[in-house]
Amino acid sequence: MRILLIEDEPPAAKRLGMLIRSLRPEAIIEPALDTISAAVGRLASAPAPQLAFLDIQLADGLSFEIFQQCEVPCPVIFTTAYDQYTLRAFKQNSIDYLLKPVDSDELKAAIKKFERLYPGFAPPSPDIFNDIMAKLVAPAYKTRFLVRSGNSLISLPTSDFFYFFAEDGVVFAQTADKRYTIDYTLDQLQELLSPVDFFRLNRKVIARVEAVRKAAPYFNGRLLLDLNPAPSFEVAVSRDRAPAFKRWMDGQGN
Repeated sequence: MRILLIEDEPPAAKRLGMLIRSLRPEAIIEPALDTISAAVGRLASAPAPQLAFLDIQLADGLSFEIFQQCEVPCPVIFTTAYDQYTLRAFKQNSIDYLLKPVDSDELKAAIKKFERLYPGFAPPSPDIFNDIMAKLVAPAYKTRFLVRSGNSLISLPTSDFFYFFAEDGVVFAQTADKRYTIDYTLDQLQELLSPVDFFRLNRKVIARVEAVRKAAPYFNGRLLLDLNPAPSFEVAVSRDRAPAFKRWMDGQGN
């Protein structure tokens, strides 16, 4: 099986390649490509890959543009850190996806799905991506949230919140001087918050850019963060998420 990786973060591409090799040692994994133009050039040449893994955000734009510039002759599995509305669109169009950082068990299931469906594969139409791209260009994000304070409900502007975190099955919204409980999961909040202002640091915390005082190198390529206000727990960004986090802090988006 010949596999094409289209991914602009070298650590993520390397890790994905290692995971694939551990599951399918016989696979031929081509060197990762990091731009739309490089991907279009490769897909127009022989031999055609049998499977492609595409990151959504590439160095020169959204990978959906590849489908508008050339025919993709193989099934695609997207790797993405985008919001849930995008993931729902993938499901509706029978396109598989993996949420970053890629989980080995989810990758295994995606490859098995590919192997089961591959004989009946037909190239996807570029039209199916129109709705997805429209949502990515102009999403609507919440400007206020209803939170709980004791037995009362309070409506606060999103700009009041420094970070959101999960603890013992409860999600809290942290302001400058107080934390409130909120009736959303972190996955739901990730969909509702602007990715320009907020970043999913890990499975436990979503933080506003102004809440990050500094980041320091940590074990295994991770970043240890100093948040304001200071939480009662350690906050770190994984090695795989670190490049996207740095771009976000530099104002380049997720």
